[in-house]
Amino acid sequence: MTQDAIRFSDAGQTFRTDSGPLTALSGVDLSIARHEFVAVLGPSGCGKSTLLRMTAGLIKPTEGTVSVFGLPVTEPRDDIGIVFQQATLLPWANVEDNVVFPARHKRGRVSQKDREHARAIIATCGLAGFEKRLPGELSGGMQQRVGIARALFLNPDILLMDEPFSALDALTRDAMGFELLRLWQASPKTVLFITHSIPEAVILADRVVVMSERPGRVIANLKVPLSRPRNESSLRSSEMQDFMGHLRGLLIKEKVA
Repeated sequence: MTQDAIRFSDAGQTFRTDSGPLTALSGVDLSIARHEFVAVLGPSGCGKSTLLRMTAGLIKPTEGTVSVFGLPVTEPRDDIGIVFQQATLLPWANVEDNVVFPARHKRGRVSQKDREHARAIIATCGLAGFEKRLPGELSGGMQQRVGIARALFLNPDILLMDEPFSALDALTRDAMGFELLRLWQASPKTVLFITHSIPEAVILADRVVVMSERPGRVIANLKVPLSRPRNESSLRSSEMQDFMGHLRGLLIKEKVA
């Protein structure tokens, strides 16, 4: 039997606040196979980002467990890369120095081999020629490409993405989605992708997980009925329109419940 890459077992998270305990997630049971692309949809505030942060080892679940390759997550791991909503680049460092930052943070130094590896990833992400540019000289989409390149630098088995394209305009967002698919197909990884966009979830993912209102729990776990490779026209079929309508109905029902 193939071991899960990520496993949530009755996982929950309750935060202590000045006004009392706040339960963000409760009773989450979910398995993600190695090299599977899973998108998570849900209302704002339902704990989607908390789910990702627990997987990353940035916070510990207050109930149940989160495990990666069979081991409980207790701290950040080198085999997990994270891409946030904002690129969170070092503004004083050029593209190459931002991409190699994980090596500097981990080992306190950056080798020539590290830099060669970084330049190869930068080129793969479509940024060849921009290695010495500062973040302020790049567009929003290019900055997110740098963020993805940095997350890929240590060649993680798992890539966690927290609404990475939400701040981009619609055309750039679509282009970045297909760029991500190209990178994932060229170098398969387990991807947990948080989004509010139903079309984005459907075009990218193998499965779509729908979360309830807070406290977040899994209310649907659905395989995307769309073969690969995919493009924008893939969404126009009646089957896909019905599938997206079903997802929309789940979210609306949850919102008004």
